[in-house]
Amino acid sequence: MKLKLARTTLKAKPRIVELEKIEDELAKKSIFYFDKDNSHKELKALIEHFEEKGFSVYMREVKYGLDENEFIYEVHIVA
Repeated sequence: MKLKLARTTLKAKPRIVELEKIEDELAKKSIFYFDKDNSHKELKALIEHFEEKGFSVYMREVKYGLDENEFIYEVHIVA
């Protein structure tokens, strides 16, 4: 599964990351930020994947501007 990480600037394109790469990075960090271009279905699949492996997963939208389209997804994956 491929997901788009949050953009670092407004004009940048989101980086694409594989699910396996997220699993590898869990040893270093537990909070990930995903771009608004990810579908809700993809994020639900991400949550279900890690819950099946015994992790607790929390997701929320983080607004960074006044426009309703200015948000990213914050995902906490806790062992």
